[in-house]
Amino acid sequence: MSDDFNMSMRKFLKQVGVTSQQAIEEAVRTGGASGKSYAVKAVITIEELEMTHEVSGTISGQD
Repeated sequence: MSDDFNMSMRKFLKQVGVTSQQAIEEAVRTGGASGKSYAVKAVITIEELEMTHEVSGTISGQD
């Protein structure tokens, strides 16, 4: 893959990671449900390529 492609993909994934972490932290803070575990799923799609990628896991809340 080209350097331009790799750079744009890394920029997108960094944005996904940073903004997702901020949204999750805010939801846990405002939800008042610290100390619990949460099932989580992330879905990335590229409609033009008919691609869907899912990642599932668990996030443990803060005490």
